[in-house]
Amino acid sequence: MSKLPDFEGLAMFAKVAEERSFAAAARAMGLSVATVSRGVSRLEERLGARLFNRTSRKLALTDFGRTIAESASRIYRDAEEVEGAAREMSARPRGLIRLAVPMSFGLRWVAPILPEFFRDYPEVSIDLHLSDATVDMVGQGFDAALRIAVSLEPSLVARRLCPVSRFIVAAPSYLKRHGRPKHPRDLKRGDCLGYAYRARSDSWRLVNGAGDEEVITPGGRLRVTNADALVPTVLEGLAVAELPEFIASEYLSDGRMEVLLKDWKLAKGGLYFVTPDARVRPAKVEVLADFLTDHLSEPTWSWPR
Repeated sequence: MSKLPDFEGLAMFAKVAEERSFAAAARAMGLSVATVSRGVSRLEERLGARLFNRTSRKLALTDFGRTIAESASRIYRDAEEVEGAAREMSARPRGLIRLAVPMSFGLRWVAPILPEFFRDYPEVSIDLHLSDATVDMVGQGFDAALRIAVSLEPSLVARRLCPVSRFIVAAPSYLKRHGRPKHPRDLKRGDCLGYAYRARSDSWRLVNGAGDEEVITPGGRLRVTNADALVPTVLEGLAVAELPEFIASEYLSDGRMEVLLKDWKLAKGGLYFVTPDARVRPAKVEVLADFLTDHLSEPTWSWPR
């Protein structure tokens, strides 16, 4: 015998006891009379005692049935309340969302728009996890995440919000000293700064219009877990770095950095809103997905503008 209580049988018994009829209980629960009868019989067999005295015209609780009818009814009502509250929460935007976002992107572009979200949805709160490390959404209990990637795990449900380009950049002072590279091989690997959380490996894969590919493995004196940490060294003219456009565009627009190797491209990625499973997304996650789509699909940081 299973150690799990027969909740279904108890619910059927409670409804039959309340309605004093198998047929009425079956109608109330949207089940067939045979299904309800089998459920009650199964419960009686499990408990080792009869719950009803049945005749062709009359149905009455046994003494044993009366002793547990109130408790069974309470279990039934509690289950209805739990389901009702869960349905309301699923249909109405309320509750906590655990959201994982890359740190630099989150600080620049997500945190500034959250006040508007909170004004629109006062019953929703957000636990914002800022890290460039890729989180295990299921294992770490996240409801949703923003991912910046060229490709995603097939297990995730993703909504693409916008494209995200990456550029090899340097300060004008660096170019003045070292000259402007015309080919990836002209880059001094020792001047190229590294990023620890790059997908697959810390290397730059560049492709030109003819389909030629060159791979540069950074060997510079700085390797970081957050791309913003590369900026000061690049601005000082000491090194070259790969930066996403949502960071680089600020410095490209005012001339403090320049794009190198314009005839060579890094693989273009995208900004994605991802969840573990679309079938069970509650209203709070849906409204967040729509809000971020509205605010991030036409970014002001796109380059060239």
